[in-house]
Amino acid sequence: MKHRQEPPGNKNIIGSRVVAIRKSKGIKQREFLARLQTLGLDISQTSLSRLEGQYRLVQDYEVVMIARALEVSVGYLLGEE
Repeated sequence: MKHRQEPPGNKNIIGSRVVAIRKSKGIKQREFLARLQTLGLDISQTSLSRLEGQYRLVQDYEVVMIARALEVSVGYLLGEE
């Protein structure tokens, strides 16, 4: 596994939570991508990596799909819970 060498970006607030939840559930990035695609969100591995590193803006519909794929609430992803 390649570790991120740069500090997180500032393009979104959910990236670090996505990584933490995904890892706590033992979900690899490839599996997570498959879950997202099953839900109808077509995202590349590069885009997901940039999202998780907070280097990419996240659309509102993506937040909803990501929350569904991780089985958490949107509020939790946004740090409200």
